[in-house]
Amino acid sequence: METGKNLVEEKSIEFSVRIVNLYKYLVDIKKETIMAKQILRSGTSIGANIAEAQSAAIEKDFLFKMQIASKECNETKYWLLLLYRTDFITKEEFESINSDCVELLKLLKSITKTVFIKTNI
Repeated sequence: METGKNLVEEKSIEFSVRIVNLYKYLVDIKKETIMAKQILRSGTSIGANIAEAQSAAIEKDFLFKMQIASKECNETKYWLLLLYRTDFITKEEFESINSDCVELLKLLKSITKTVFIKTNI
């Protein structure tokens, strides 16, 4: 983990790398492009919204961006499940990347809950 980065930022970057690699696997090996593009978009959007939240001018904007990141994480969970149930990824592959997604979602929910309570927005 790089110094100077917070936990949720670093986890989102690591997750985005896994998503990009999954995208390449789906397109190159499995010849799947539709769901691959969807999961690439939602899976990398998580980190992009977290990065935007870090430079928010006000807490309300920070909270909004983190909530979007949480929604994108939920969408990514959906695509992962669909890829698994349609046999594009194995059970082991699904469980591995899905556990990272769930961990990221828990972090995001904890952050948004804490900020919401703290700021009473």
